[in-house]
Amino acid sequence: MAGILATSPPETYLQVSSGEFPGPVSFQVKIAQGLKPVSADAWDACARSTDPGTDPSNPFVSHAFLSSLEDSGCVTGAKGWMPLHVLVEDSAGTLLGAAPCYLKSHSMGEYVFDHSWADAYERAGGRYYPKLQASVPFTPVSGPRLLVPDSDKADGVRAHLIGGLDALREQTKASSIHATFLQDKDVQSFEAAGFLLRDDQQFHWFNEDYGSFEDFLAALSSRKRKAIRRERRDALANGITVEWLRGRDITEAHWDAFFSFYMDTGSRKWGRPYLNRGFFSLIGERMADRILLVMAKRAGSYIAGAINFVGDTRLYGRNWGCVEDHPFLHFEVCYYQAIDYAVAHGLDRVEAGAQGEHKLARGYRPVITHSAHEIADPGLREAIAAYLDQERAYMAKAVDELAEAVPFRHTDE
Repeated sequence: MAGILATSPPETYLQVSSGEFPGPVSFQVKIAQGLKPVSADAWDACARSTDPGTDPSNPFVSHAFLSSLEDSGCVTGAKGWMPLHVLVEDSAGTLLGAAPCYLKSHSMGEYVFDHSWADAYERAGGRYYPKLQASVPFTPVSGPRLLVPDSDKADGVRAHLIGGLDALREQTKASSIHATFLQDKDVQSFEAAGFLLRDDQQFHWFNEDYGSFEDFLAALSSRKRKAIRRERRDALANGITVEWLRGRDITEAHWDAFFSFYMDTGSRKWGRPYLNRGFFSLIGERMADRILLVMAKRAGSYIAGAINFVGDTRLYGRNWGCVEDHPFLHFEVCYYQAIDYAVAHGLDRVEAGAQGEHKLARGYRPVITHSAHEIADPGLREAIAAYLDQERAYMAKAVDELAEAVPFRHTDE
């Protein structure tokens, strides 16, 4: 990958020359300062996955979702998330691949924590920020980060995207590149490029061809089955009802209510909610058919809700909030209603976000998530590599132990 050739037009941060692969197609790498100049159809065609075991249509790498973060002002340079998306085009300007990327001035909103790396490096006299983040902001959901459709050019395009990230790191004088919540094919590409690998864990619910929620409960141990039935009953005590809202059924009044839940819970639990009211209106306009709002109502008023995104094969639980506290209502709205919806609509999996070993008792299983990291400073890289070796071994053991604790009944029950 050659160096930067020239400063680009206003809609592009820089232009990279990358030579020519064998054959008639010449690849060029661009860095776009946001998604406005990028065709939504072209971006989404790159983002659609054909890899086995993945969701073909991950909503979070869609042009609609990422552009809504930008257009609402949730993702800006002033907030420490400067969009610098890597694009690979052919000589005719056709988009062949893309990587959502951001220049970061902090490590908030990422869910793969590197605060200790930054602190150690800065105590030693280094400058950790800015760094590059190839990810979906505020979204701990695995999906493609190298958006490349299948073709005979795919390997070359993937190599050029990673090369573009490397060139961008040099241009911006960033300390490092972090690609987080990766699918397996991306893990292989980044590892082949020399990135360090990191593992973490989440809890997902898997649909074993259940015909109903009761079928799922029948697969659990007797004690857990009774506990979940009790939780669901208690959650809906006090006259609470639950609604599913999709598409045109979601109104601005629903968004107003949900945003009040999000702000109340987010401000108390995390101290700084990342999403503003405008973001929810934009996704409601641009991708309402990919959204499931689960809203709880008591005495004629909404009191709690959770937003989920609907892929082709998976349901993704994201944000939750409430303005009234009721026992087990969080579990009902976020976990049990998601399972109900997945079963009713034939979805293979529910991904309920980061952390939370409490999900294990609700039938969610531990899974490993992956990220890749390129550290420019050799000393820092060596120290992080040693740490990651130990962390991966610990994580593998922890997931194995948690898998033994799942609440599913044994064959002799």
